[in-house]
Amino acid sequence: MVFVAQMAGGLAVAIPTGYAIDRFGRRTVLLAGPVITAAAAFLVATADTFTLLLVYRAIGGAGQQMWTVTRLAVIADTIEADSRGRQITRMLGVQRVGMLTGPLIGGFAAAAWGLSIPFVIQGAIVLAAVLPSFVVARESAPDRSVPTTADVGATEATSPAVTEESYSWRSLLRHPIPVLFTAQFFAMTARGGAIGGGTVFLYAVYAYDTGPAALGLLSGVMGAVGIPATFMAGYLMDRFGRKVTIVPGLALMGLAYAFFAATAFADLPFAAYVLAFVWIQTMQSLLTGSMQVLGSDLAPPGARGKFFGAGRMVSQAAFIANPLSFAVLTAVSGFTAAFGFLGATGFAGAAMLGLFVQETHRPKRDESVKR
Repeated sequence: MVFVAQMAGGLAVAIPTGYAIDRFGRRTVLLAGPVITAAAAFLVATADTFTLLLVYRAIGGAGQQMWTVTRLAVIADTIEADSRGRQITRMLGVQRVGMLTGPLIGGFAAAAWGLSIPFVIQGAIVLAAVLPSFVVARESAPDRSVPTTADVGATEATSPAVTEESYSWRSLLRHPIPVLFTAQFFAMTARGGAIGGGTVFLYAVYAYDTGPAALGLLSGVMGAVGIPATFMAGYLMDRFGRKVTIVPGLALMGLAYAFFAATAFADLPFAAYVLAFVWIQTMQSLLTGSMQVLGSDLAPPGARGKFFGAGRMVSQAAFIANPLSFAVLTAVSGFTAAFGFLGATGFAGAAMLGLFVQETHRPKRDESVKR
């Protein structure tokens, strides 16, 4: 309930955040998100009932969602297509370093000074991180009063004219955006089992009686090793096109779940689980930021906030669908069926993107090659 509360908070504000950053500008929401996150952390430190804890966690999830949606819109506004892959994956790679460091600091702080202190530290760090943005952050939203014919930084194939429709919700119905959102739901349902350990950790606990030390070690090692893979994925997407990592990455993740299903069906030893865990976490690292990069190419110039808000809502719903489907199928048919279903969602996402979404970024050839 504690984790779902945070996801629910993010789910609830995804669409309103997208509307707000298109209606009122990026800068205001970009600064408000971390402030709300910090305030929620301080409130968690003071929570004296479980109900209040859930409420404060939901508020924190809302603030985090505001920050996530807005920075994606800012990158789409300001970064040219030739470097979006590297920019987004670097941002998320650095974020992954923080996600590895945060629990380490929080764990030691809780052991030394009590459970409330990590949240005080979290709030203080978030405020310290956002303060420079009050000075350096500039508004990047497109100006409706300035006529423009194309989205600067997008390729010719994905640069629709900035018309009144490009500022409306109706622009999100233009092909291939509905297909992209559907594929994103399948992809994130599969990836939700690997992010932060997820359901693959639950399987290790129940099937192999694995303790937190072993799981923490596996997660930490793979998180550190996966950061270079995330950076490499950004380079590959800018150099060879967006789908070069997304489609095979999702297909291979589907195969990883199939291997998990085989370990459950054949009752294979823990070494087989470790192999499957390394496999799926490698694919997770390769896919980090991939859908955001593809989305930044397809987002309507005047409705990027709405686009990323809707996209984050789809992602949050998929994150919730992962443990829900895993729990139901495990209870009904066991781990084999649960992993088989998650593998199918990975294959479905890969197939939809591969067959129904055209490549959005075709890098320019060198002049020497042209000659």
